[in-house]
Amino acid sequence: MKKIIIIIAVSIVIIVLGVYFLTKKSPELAQVVQNNVTATSSVQTGTQKPVDTTKSVLGTSVEKRPITAYHYGTGAKELLFVGGIHGGYEWNTALLAYELMDYLSANPTIIPANLKVTVIPVLNPDGLNKVVGKEGRFAKADVSSSKETVTSGRFNGNDVDLNRNFDCDWKPKGLWKDTTVSGGNKVFSEPESQAFKNYIEASNPAAVVVWYSSASGVFSSSCDNGVLPETKILTNIYATASKYKEYASFDFYKITGDMVNWLAKKNVPAISVLLTTHEDTEWSKNLAGIKAMLKHYSK
Repeated sequence: MKKIIIIIAVSIVIIVLGVYFLTKKSPELAQVVQNNVTATSSVQTGTQKPVDTTKSVLGTSVEKRPITAYHYGTGAKELLFVGGIHGGYEWNTALLAYELMDYLSANPTIIPANLKVTVIPVLNPDGLNKVVGKEGRFAKADVSSSKETVTSGRFNGNDVDLNRNFDCDWKPKGLWKDTTVSGGNKVFSEPESQAFKNYIEASNPAAVVVWYSSASGVFSSSCDNGVLPETKILTNIYATASKYKEYASFDFYKITGDMVNWLAKKNVPAISVLLTTHEDTEWSKNLAGIKAMLKHYSK
């Protein structure tokens, strides 16, 4: 027994001396050891709270790219944020959604216990791929396509404008400014809009924010029956905090088959937030709006 104890003691001394001399010779190794100790200590003492993050694939695009939702927190009340419905034409909305995901991962305690935040960063991955040229995460520096390619990136793999494919005043031909665009051959004809429909009907979120560009404003949703009372509140909360102008409706030109207006038809409070340009994510403005929403729905 004494022999075993001596062997163990000698082994411990050798290990300690080895670590000491290695870290003295290698400052980099010393930092790694220190980082590991710090991380372990934080977990043990409870000073670090890992974010509860999951993801789900809602469906696939025309060209078989996944449409993914990322979930943060485990509360019963869900807030949904959507970017990239117009793909590469409004690529900054997808980038803004990714910035939100990074922020939630780094600041998990910002999510109240009763809430779950879901982010769909790219609802139109085929359109984004036309402009960015690769799937997954991207940076502003990756966007280098011609104006024509960026414009075509608005549409999905079937050349349908997804924001004209939803069940609110739908028509097979819709308008985008003064241009005629395809709304699909019927409502929800596109796999992307169908995947979103299925998710909304299964999850019934408390509120939805959809990012577009570029008109600089927060717009309430409605579909023939006026603006929902909670939508009016949501519009005001986000606009006041973000300093965007508040609008009762989008009336710059006649739109059909709009996704956010379809949400109103489903009695889901929803707003369109239009960024000022097609490049800037206006992160600080939108973060202020998001924080105001979290505070409101934490009650």
